[in-house]
Amino acid sequence: MTGITDFPINAKWPAQHPDRLQLYSLATPNGVKVSIMLEEIGLPYEAHLVDFEKNDQMSPEFLSLNPNNKIPAIIDPDGPGGKALPLFESGAILIYLAEKSGQLLPAEPAARYETLQWLMFQKGGIGPMFGQVGFFHKFAGKAFEDKRPRDRYVTEAARLLGVLDQRLAGRQWVMGDEYSIADIAIFPWVRNLVEHYGAGDLVGYDKFANVRRVLAAFLERPAVARGLKIPARG
Repeated sequence: MTGITDFPINAKWPAQHPDRLQLYSLATPNGVKVSIMLEEIGLPYEAHLVDFEKNDQMSPEFLSLNPNNKIPAIIDPDGPGGKALPLFESGAILIYLAEKSGQLLPAEPAARYETLQWLMFQKGGIGPMFGQVGFFHKFAGKAFEDKRPRDRYVTEAARLLGVLDQRLAGRQWVMGDEYSIADIAIFPWVRNLVEHYGAGDLVGYDKFANVRRVLAAFLERPAVARGLKIPARG
């Protein structure tokens, strides 16, 4: 039976606890989705830093696990049927961990699909659009004299915040009273937009009172506070 040590990635990131789930990640909005999830559900795991400054994501070992060279990725030594399961894409990992643990994804079919709907809202909208705002406002794109590309993504980011703000009106979390993988997917990106990209004023963040309220509640969760720092650097 294949175990953690049989995967090529183990040569670069040796498992100290091969019986635990292995997380290969970086503390970015996509990366911390999985570390927060793991902290929330209490599943034992071992975290490995994939250092972009060292181009780790392009190493043959990492590409053997995720040919798309993106974090996060996992290997669960106790996957379906007791076989080790390698998995990449943060949304897929969140669903897998929710189903494995029986937590943070409703079992009732209608509520389950509604939760997945908001997960896809993050994957298809918030993540890509907020990321482009970051590129054009904080990173290389800020040097472009033509601000039309930036403004296009700023407008779309503000629209998405408006959609989310409306959804949260009268709700504690995206799905109402129940905290879920939808919140874990969405709010690291909202935090990143405001704190890391410094784009709050640009997108009119202060007017989205419900988003601000729920982000504050999200950041107060102990598992979130821990997960935001995993994997730690050096």
